[in-house]
Amino acid sequence: MSKTTPFIPYGAQWVDEDDISAVVEVLRSEYLTQGPKIAEFEKAIAGYVGAKYCVAFCNGTAALQCAVQVLDIPEGFEGITSANTFVASANCLAYNNLKPVFADIDARTFNVTADSICSRINVKTRVLLPVHFAGQACDMAAIAELAHDKGIPVIEDACHAIGSRYANGSSVGNCRYSKMTVFSFHPVKAITTGEGGAVTTNDVALYQRLSLLRSHGTTKDPKLLSQNPGPWFYEQQELGHNFRITDLQCALGLRQLYKLDAFKARRKEIVAAYNKAFSGLPNVQVPYEAEGLDSCFHLYVLQIDFEALGLDRASVIKSLAEEGIGTQVLYIPVHTQPWYKKTYGYKQGDCPVAEAYYQKTLSLPLYPKMSNEMVERVVKSAKRVLRV
Repeated sequence: MSKTTPFIPYGAQWVDEDDISAVVEVLRSEYLTQGPKIAEFEKAIAGYVGAKYCVAFCNGTAALQCAVQVLDIPEGFEGITSANTFVASANCLAYNNLKPVFADIDARTFNVTADSICSRINVKTRVLLPVHFAGQACDMAAIAELAHDKGIPVIEDACHAIGSRYANGSSVGNCRYSKMTVFSFHPVKAITTGEGGAVTTNDVALYQRLSLLRSHGTTKDPKLLSQNPGPWFYEQQELGHNFRITDLQCALGLRQLYKLDAFKARRKEIVAAYNKAFSGLPNVQVPYEAEGLDSCFHLYVLQIDFEALGLDRASVIKSLAEEGIGTQVLYIPVHTQPWYKKTYGYKQGDCPVAEAYYQKTLSLPLYPKMSNEMVERVVKSAKRVLRV
């Protein structure tokens, strides 16, 4: 790579002057945190996805943790999530003293299915936490039907999927199929608040408890106080957390949300260009999008048979980096992580499809600020390094 050739990371934010101006405006205001921008952002998110309520958090992990916590599941029970996800999807169960149980994935969508979840359900199962991997929604109609039949609540991990739509055309996050949906606004996601997350729900009681837990379990809402001696009064009603998001972050998030549809359209253009370039190549599989879905692609994930190509994945990653192309491996199956093996006794072979997926996966750069020239650079370098 030439010293003048810019490096192309696997994911990146797109922050423009409008975003910066919105943050500067808050810097000049009376509130940097716990101010009006937070409620404005929450209302905008809820309106965008079609949910009644939204509670914003400092990050997606905190949002997941509190979403599980408000279900009041007794210690020692279990929750089921995907083996193919970031560790936070499972850690949120462990934080709440529940055993994370891993369902295997579909070999084409890389998502859990109603069948794979059903195979893991037992008398201790108290919550289902499907993950919309890479932005593609799970078959939530089937999962919701299973959950209803079993009497088990559902939390959707949509940290990859703001802007995505289900097969019925409605927005991921409307909570038609679940008690709650969780989003992340990390810089590599479809929109960013720097760090940040949110939970949407249609249940007012869950909304109120999520709001409490985010801020130490305290409230000043007169309608919720057991007594009200004066305007200074507040009560701690639960043992909560300091998981608050700031007005600075929400100002950025609001501006980003206005551009989400344009960001999504550009992501889909890049995915189409990649699919055209890589479809039909030997030992390379492009992403599959299930019929009827409309994904706001968070990742562009190739399945590459490195062994058949006579290549080593680590060497491929190194060679691409030398050409200025960033890649990522997402994800190492959670049940194979040392802490999960040590704590719960999980082992290689527990989720064979996710494990086989991991051996072949490689994510190429995908973010809306990429130019057509950058996309072409990625394609040419990938083909050259893969020798296809």
